[in-house]
Amino acid sequence: MPIQSERRDIRFSSGGVTCRGWLYLPDSPEPPPVIVMGHGLGAVKEMRLDAFAERFSAAGYACLVFDYRHFGASDGEPRQLLDIELQRDDWAAAVAYARSLPEVDGRRVVLWGSSFGGGHVIAMGARLPGLAAVIAQCPFTDGIASAIATGPATTARLLPRIVADLAAAARGKPPVLVPLAGPPRSAALMTAPDAGPGFLRLVPEGMAFRNEAAARVGLRITLDNPGRSARKVQCPILFCICDTDSVAPAGATERHARKAPRGEIKHYPFGHFDIYVGGGFERAVRDQLDFLERHVPAGRT
Repeated sequence: MPIQSERRDIRFSSGGVTCRGWLYLPDSPEPPPVIVMGHGLGAVKEMRLDAFAERFSAAGYACLVFDYRHFGASDGEPRQLLDIELQRDDWAAAVAYARSLPEVDGRRVVLWGSSFGGGHVIAMGARLPGLAAVIAQCPFTDGIASAIATGPATTARLLPRIVADLAAAARGKPPVLVPLAGPPRSAALMTAPDAGPGFLRLVPEGMAFRNEAAARVGLRITLDNPGRSARKVQCPILFCICDTDSVAPAGATERHARKAPRGEIKHYPFGHFDIYVGGGFERAVRDQLDFLERHVPAGRT
């Protein structure tokens, strides 16, 4: 029988900015392990993170699901500013907040990140001490590999907007925004044929969502390589790799994943956005629960 749970709205401070999210608490006789969960490039918690958290909490795990500063329910100005290091600071603040909660077992904290958040949890898995485990789902691991997959036409269209946004930032002007996901060869950050429809179908019907981010992050993404941190992650880490991933190429992720001292790899025969829904979701969440039950069993200290 699934364990009953409740969901609370929570807030915590990260660098003086308020981040907001949800805390799922299972009905448990003792404080459960807690899974800290964050999303991908410009995405917000309503885009299927609740579906994963509900399954984990039904298995006895607490879940802390949050939006990064500048996005979703969290504060931060200007809006839609995606700063990689600030987002990783948000991960550190979320973990510190989770460990402060008396309702959970702060000695057993798991990081769960998907897509761009999957890269974050690899980096933070190497940076934060005392983690129980990490799950990196369809993770962004290698900026150069992703740039090559995006193609030169998109890069050429993005470059003038990146330059304009950097100039706007230097003058203290509002950011120049570009779409997060768009049609092939457009000036968007994700332009694979499945990116636009795959990304936007994760947005709940009727929800207001801004499919855009400050263009400057396009340059920073290319220079980022969180996969290199995999070799430094000392806790168990599960890599869920989509074999036909058009955003985070599977080959690069596989190479990094094999260097993790306690890494485990699961492959899925579908694309980057299929792991959130339908059969892809069911397979991924089943494998993730198996990993959790082996390494961080709920109800045990």
